Amino acid sequence: MMSGIPNSRWLFIAFVLISLAVTFVEDSINPYFFQVIIYVGINIILASSLSLINGFAGQFSLGHAGFMAIGAYTSAYVSSLIVTSTDGFAATALFPLILLSGGVMASLFGLLVGFPSFRVKGDYLAITTLGFGEIIRVVIQNLDFLGGARGFTSIPRISNTFWVFSTVALVVFVISNIVRSTWGKGFLAISEDEISAEAMGINSARYKMTAFATGAFFAGIAGALYAHFVTYINPSQFGFIRSIEIVVMVIVGGMHNIAGVVIAAVVLTILPEALRPIAEYRMVIYSLMLVVIMLTRPQGIFGTTRAFTDWRRKLLASFGAKGKA
Repeated sequence: MMSGIPNSRWLFIAFVLISLAVTFVEDSINPYFFQVIIYVGINIILASSLSLINGFAGQFSLGHAGFMAIGAYTSAYVSSLIVTSTDGFAATALFPLILLSGGVMASLFGLLVGFPSFRVKGDYLAITTLGFGEIIRVVIQNLDFLGGARGFTSIPRISNTFWVFSTVALVVFVISNIVRSTWGKGFLAISEDEISAEAMGINSARYKMTAFATGAFFAGIAGALYAHFVTYINPSQFGFIRSIEIVVMVIVGGMHNIAGVVIAAVVLTILPEALRPIAEYRMVIYSLMLVVIMLTRPQGIFGTTRAFTDWRRKLLASFGAKGKA
């Protein structure tokens, strides 16, 4: 299976029920460990959503933190309006809608970012998306109603184990099914050879826009979950380094393997924390490990092999033989 995740709705339901059960005992978890656990879930969502863009669709985006910022600030603003007009309970009850507001707004911006992908690709697209992420950060920094450089404060703390990890299950389930579908074949065809894909009748513009919009939507939801966990956000939390961290998770996990990306997100979130006892060397060790991985496994720990590349080429040929997408 190209995604590495079993296609089972029962697995999804089981994961949601487990996250709900853990919610009842999360108060007994050490606050520091609980924070790391929540960050693991948020990073899985971010890395999985970026894998759809960078991995399966073959685009190179460096602006994922910008989508996360849009989701975080949009949801924070919406929840602040609800709390001001009613009470905190209303914000909790309407949290799914608050999450959707962040995801939808990020998705709209994802469509805007998708337009340059029609004309530029590779390094040029990476620079374009990087510029987008920085524009978003600077614009937010100058909007007083969003707190400006001071940041957005007094966000109700709603995110918990259930909200975060049920969203993780949903995102992984949805993306896994997307990449197994006809759309997934289209993404892989464009990733392998866009010109050949176009010649076979695949509308690359539509597929690229879909990848950016879907990836941005889930990144926006991750931002909303983050904002409603930390209760305070500022533009510096969504800078270039944050985007690079997400890209590294996708590359280390494997560009075409969602299971690998999930594992990489878990490991690369926990590893810096595990190295805290040697604080002065932890980032050096962390960086060296990444260098070693890139030298020994440039396709990622769970990345594609030559056999998988050959399979993709056969898939491209068979997809063209079946008619237009």
